[in-house]
Amino acid sequence: MTLDSKTPSAETVDNSFFSILREAVWGTQRDFTQGSLGTALFILSVPMIIEMMAESLFAIVDIFFVAHVGPSAVAVVGITESMMYLIYSVAIGLSIGAAATVARRIGEKDPDGAAKAATHSIYLGLIVAVVLGAVGVTFAPNFLRLMGADESVVAQGVNFTRIMLGGNFVVVFLFLLNSIFRGAGDAAIAMRVLWFANILNMILAPCFIFGVWIFPELGVTGAAVGTSIGRGCGVLFAAYYLFRGEKRFTIHAHHWRIDFGQLWKLVKVSAPGILQFFIQTASWIGLVRVITLFGTQAVAGYQIGIRVVIFALLPSIGLANAAATLVGQNLGAKRPERAEKAVWTAVIYNVCVQTSIGIVFVIFAGSIASIFATEPDELMYATDALRIIAYGFFFYAIGMVLETAFNGAGDTWTPTYLNFFVFWVFEIPLAYILAYYFGLGPHGVFWAITIAFSVLAIVATILFRRGTWKLKVV
Repeated sequence: MTLDSKTPSAETVDNSFFSILREAVWGTQRDFTQGSLGTALFILSVPMIIEMMAESLFAIVDIFFVAHVGPSAVAVVGITESMMYLIYSVAIGLSIGAAATVARRIGEKDPDGAAKAATHSIYLGLIVAVVLGAVGVTFAPNFLRLMGADESVVAQGVNFTRIMLGGNFVVVFLFLLNSIFRGAGDAAIAMRVLWFANILNMILAPCFIFGVWIFPELGVTGAAVGTSIGRGCGVLFAAYYLFRGEKRFTIHAHHWRIDFGQLWKLVKVSAPGILQFFIQTASWIGLVRVITLFGTQAVAGYQIGIRVVIFALLPSIGLANAAATLVGQNLGAKRPERAEKAVWTAVIYNVCVQTSIGIVFVIFAGSIASIFATEPDELMYATDALRIIAYGFFFYAIGMVLETAFNGAGDTWTPTYLNFFVFWVFEIPLAYILAYYFGLGPHGVFWAITIAFSVLAIVATILFRRGTWKLKVV
């Protein structure tokens, strides 16, 4: 199937609300380089938001069932999950390169180029996954000890950690293959793949943990087995769609011929993307270090507040990813003005959504925090964290879309520099100064987050308006 022969024009498609909603959930062949930008954002963002919600379920499901095994098992999952952030950073970075390149080729009406970009993204993913897997399997016990696990936790959890780190292939390729679909405009396929993987994980994880029916009782190791099998089946499901299913390009044998120039282009786009998300993720660890000296109640309250905030930002991630797809495709179609308009349209929508959520959090912070917090001090810190961070939701909405738009254009260095200077050079020192020198304690950390994201939004707006991202070649 090619774009020229099968893609409906903006004049021939049904634009009723329920028809558009059906397209968003079940898939579409619309050309996103023409027609209504609002409709395009809706069709792309709805499945992406649902996909993000599905991704957040993996860790929640594992913790829920493992909690019935014992505190050491929970510690193993928590420590390993923190190590998996590196895997997620790599997977997201690779995904940025794949999505930006495929989107650009689709916008150019070059399905052959899109297929070649997809195969070479897979080559790059294979190389990275093998290296990470070998290191993870070999040094799993050392990594657990490095993260502060005692010997009893290491003994109980080493197999769990080996499977999760060694089996990073399924994480990398779940992100990578889904990003290819998103770049092509097939966001509904990515959504179905992730929900399929999640449903399998919900079924298999407790079976392997507790030895249900014919399954062996593996304890905490069973969580890793169930999760890996669930994700692995999701990868197979995605691979079927990519190689055999209905989509906007078809992969043939000649697309697998290695083109080192194509590989290098992907590396140049993906490498700063990996660094970008690693910097952002590591900054949260730095903030935890600042707040640790105020006691476990402060840390617990902070973690509750942050987890609620991250869940609330899922709609923003969906809208931002939708904008990135539109940027890549419209730059490929030589329509940079439409690409820019798509971003500002997404910013307006995102500001409306996130500001509304922020107002709810400010008003009902205590009630929301009380769902998770059990101790009085923990509740107090969780409430304050949620309320103070929610003050900046207006700015988060802007910054998130603009940073992701740079990535969609293939300009991955700009948000990488932004993340480094805002989160490491500015936010962490600010948190320390406010907490200790101004005597704000943990509240200084909360205010530092809000101020830093506000600064990020302002600087990103200035850089985006310069327009150099429109000239990026991928």
